[in-house]
Amino acid sequence: MSSRQTKTDVILIGAGVMSATLGTLIKELAPDWKITVFEKLEKAGEESSHELNNAGTGHAALCELNYTTEKPDGSIDISKAINVNEQFQVSMQFWSYLVNSNLIQNPEEFIMPLPHMSMVQGEDNIEFLKKRFEAMTSNPLFQGMEFSKDPEKLMEWIPLIMNDRDSNEPIAATKIDTGTDVNFGALTRMLFEHLEKEDVEINYNHHVEDLKQTSDGTWELKVRNEQAGKLEYITSKFVFIGGGGGSLHLLQKTGIPESKHIGGFPVSGIFMVCNNPEIIEQHHAKVYGKAKVGAPPMSVPHLDTRYIDNKKSLLFGPFAGFSPKFLKTGSMFDLITSVKPNNVLTMLSAGAKEMALTKYLIQQLMLSKEQRLEELRDFIPDAKLEDWDFIVAGQRVQVIKDTPDKGKGTLQFGTEVISSTDGSIAALLGASPGASTAVSIMLEILNRCFPEQMKEWEPKIKEMIPSYGKLLMENPELLRQVHASTAEALHLHDHLQLKTS
Repeated sequence: MSSRQTKTDVILIGAGVMSATLGTLIKELAPDWKITVFEKLEKAGEESSHELNNAGTGHAALCELNYTTEKPDGSIDISKAINVNEQFQVSMQFWSYLVNSNLIQNPEEFIMPLPHMSMVQGEDNIEFLKKRFEAMTSNPLFQGMEFSKDPEKLMEWIPLIMNDRDSNEPIAATKIDTGTDVNFGALTRMLFEHLEKEDVEINYNHHVEDLKQTSDGTWELKVRNEQAGKLEYITSKFVFIGGGGGSLHLLQKTGIPESKHIGGFPVSGIFMVCNNPEIIEQHHAKVYGKAKVGAPPMSVPHLDTRYIDNKKSLLFGPFAGFSPKFLKTGSMFDLITSVKPNNVLTMLSAGAKEMALTKYLIQQLMLSKEQRLEELRDFIPDAKLEDWDFIVAGQRVQVIKDTPDKGKGTLQFGTEVISSTDGSIAALLGASPGASTAVSIMLEILNRCFPEQMKEWEPKIKEMIPSYGKLLMENPELLRQVHASTAEALHLHDHLQLKTS
């Protein structure tokens, strides 16, 4: 039986960090717009945004080696790192605005200062890291980064990693103290609490089954209210599909031309979590290593200090795996049902191109606990199995699409925005750096879908994000101001001083 049929201005599908960010931006820019949220689970931030389902790195490209590649001539391309860092600074400014405006409180519940480090072994990798360090420190965004291959200095930085290490093995690291650990689950929940106070209607246990565009350009959604067991219909001028891995199926149902020739490939992950407080205390950094050959960029091994529920913890991983589900709470048929006549060639081409990745995922799936422990021992030579538990991380769906330069069925590593030409609907697909760059991605959606209003909104956006429309690396004085003001608003200095005092 069908019940209410209602109208709203904006529908956000999925109660993760993306919808939370877009909803918060719209509430600041157009306070009188009516926003309605549908989430199929019981509460916000339970899937990809959950603190144990993502690495929480606060991806600022300070330590992730996959954002800097070596060109054939031996020089290092840092353009992707610059782009990610600029976007992360936008997120930091927006969060600072929310704290300063008293819209959210207690930033230490979602962000903490933490050194970001890259660590490599072997002469060739050390040479690469040194060149990367030189390329990055010549850019204002990465000032303050240090490089060392001196075992004594490294012992000071990463005692847990250097303990009992064979001294003949060359090892080097870079360290930068302006990194952070971000709990995106906590941030998502905070933003939804704020939106509820702003009269945003948030419907949990509501599953969007279908959506279609009506003759007047609005969208009609068919939504199942799981608790009441009935269907509801709602129309809206604008729809954002931010349902993590679940976005692809909904995007396909829209039938917009932009949804064609796009597929998704799910990759799951496993983290090792330390259960021994003595070991957790010996490490204070996020340390990223180099990905194995054939590995997808999101499975770069890293040993991370994390703050979860205000408690320090230590995670290692991720080990990649494969499940045909597009969400942890998804269906085993997600991958099969995402194959349509318009994307079957795209998907098959990707399968043929990505044999190395397929082989890598199968090998990862076959690893025993002992073999996973061996990988951890690259980081902690004397690691013992009894000190570590295993948890399954979130599902990530990598976008597959046809690209002009790489042809049919190219696997995309990153985050993709897909929107209709009339700007009435937008969807977010993909994985890392995702949550860290949410504010920039949502501003891109507003630019695409509300070009008229953006002119009128610009002064407010600049109030929230002082660097809006500028590159911080080209404005060193503004960069300095932004660093100082965000560190103060987000209480980052307080914790650094506590650590050093």
